[in-house]
Amino acid sequence: MTLRDETKSLLLRLGVAPDRFEGGAMASFSPVSGAQVGALTPDTAEGAAAAVERAATAFRAWRMVPAPRRGELVRLLGEELRAAKADLGRLVSIEAGKSPSEGLGEVQEMIDICDFAVGLSRQLYGLTIATERPGHRMMETWHPLGPVGVITAFNFPVAVWAWNAALALVCGDPVLWKPSEKTPLTALASMAVFARAAARFGALPEGLAQVLIGGPELGEVLVESPKVALISATGSTRMGRIVGPRVAARFGRSILELGGNNAGVVCASADLDMALRAVAFGAMGTAGQRCTTMRRLFVHESVYDALVPRLVRAYASVSIGNPLETNALVGPLIDRAAYEAMQAALTAARAAGGTVHGGSRVEIGGEDAYYVRPALVEMPAQTGPVLEETFAPILYVMRWSAFDAVIEDHNAVGAGLSSSIFTLDLREMEQFLSAAGSDCGIANVNIGTSGAEIGGAFGGEKETGGGRESGSDAWKGYMRRATNTINFSRELPLAQGVVFDID
Repeated sequence: MTLRDETKSLLLRLGVAPDRFEGGAMASFSPVSGAQVGALTPDTAEGAAAAVERAATAFRAWRMVPAPRRGELVRLLGEELRAAKADLGRLVSIEAGKSPSEGLGEVQEMIDICDFAVGLSRQLYGLTIATERPGHRMMETWHPLGPVGVITAFNFPVAVWAWNAALALVCGDPVLWKPSEKTPLTALASMAVFARAAARFGALPEGLAQVLIGGPELGEVLVESPKVALISATGSTRMGRIVGPRVAARFGRSILELGGNNAGVVCASADLDMALRAVAFGAMGTAGQRCTTMRRLFVHESVYDALVPRLVRAYASVSIGNPLETNALVGPLIDRAAYEAMQAALTAARAAGGTVHGGSRVEIGGEDAYYVRPALVEMPAQTGPVLEETFAPILYVMRWSAFDAVIEDHNAVGAGLSSSIFTLDLREMEQFLSAAGSDCGIANVNIGTSGAEIGGAFGGEKETGGGRESGSDAWKGYMRRATNTINFSRELPLAQGVVFDID
């Protein structure tokens, strides 16, 4: 069976109609072999505008549905995802080039956030606030915000939609999804799974959950429309610099999940065996195409010669191969542009005095598939390409001696997503997690930079955009807050002792 035939079979089993992925002008390719696996008919900007209108109408109905009832829809979605996990996970592996375990793991993230959101549907709590006025009560309430536009990237083609959609739906908001042009088939499949949950739920307002397949012009419709209350956009910092100001100009809200030039710090006391494993996965997993991928590594001078040669050997021996046919740990880059960006970064690193281990292309899958050996680059200092994120498996390694100085170097990049420290020293750990330590939204101890769980809010600071998705209190981003004061007395005292008496 060809890859295209397998993809067609999976889509049909998942419930996608053939006319959605065959016969259209928009090609979809698998990075596993470079082969075309779909031909979709893209939506138009006019169609996207009509979708926004449907979502706005759906909002007026959905916001009045009790939150626990809204949670029931998400519970059913979780059940349907469990039933579809094997097929959807396989489709993720085909379209995004992930290993089978990572493809299945991404669908498990979808299931997990559904479970989280179902419980949340009975916990959209406000506060009762002490008031200075006698006979009064003050409280805050939370209300649905409005249609949410979700723009996702190729590297997590379905999980990021679920992070947003599960929370948005229980909060009372319709969802409009613009997936990456590189991974449209998994989006169609996810919406087919949602349709089965919706059929089990019963009557739903038209336009509650929609997907828009096509290019940047569809995202522009969402970004520009005042009827889309919130834009949640995942992608590059460059993209965020465009989206953020345009949403702000119309006083909309945005959740931006952007670049992540993430670093690890290995201290003198570190468990080097643990650090080796954590760094290897954090830097090479998903072929370096995670926003939380470890891209910089600072190793204390006293353990540098004990750890770095072991890392070099690991890089030289890590298995690379077709993730659908082998147990290889490293699969393909998404496309040729990613490969060329990696090679340009390695050229710049050599020019800056770096010693490059690995980084060459591996001939697997044909001329249109781009497999590479991950690159470990020993750098004399944090300069040049080290300061920029390249979405590929490149790890820049540098020595350090003074703890305060390495924290400064750690923070001296634009992005602020994920970070980690490897230490058995309590003081180093606490300083790294303190206000004087890592400036990232995620700071870990004795684990790598990748592998966030849905229970914690996900996101970062600085050029990462400041957004938060998934767990904790991230639900507040999808709702609007109202402060209410109720006077149950017979008097009208004013706050701050103001007197305004009239006859």
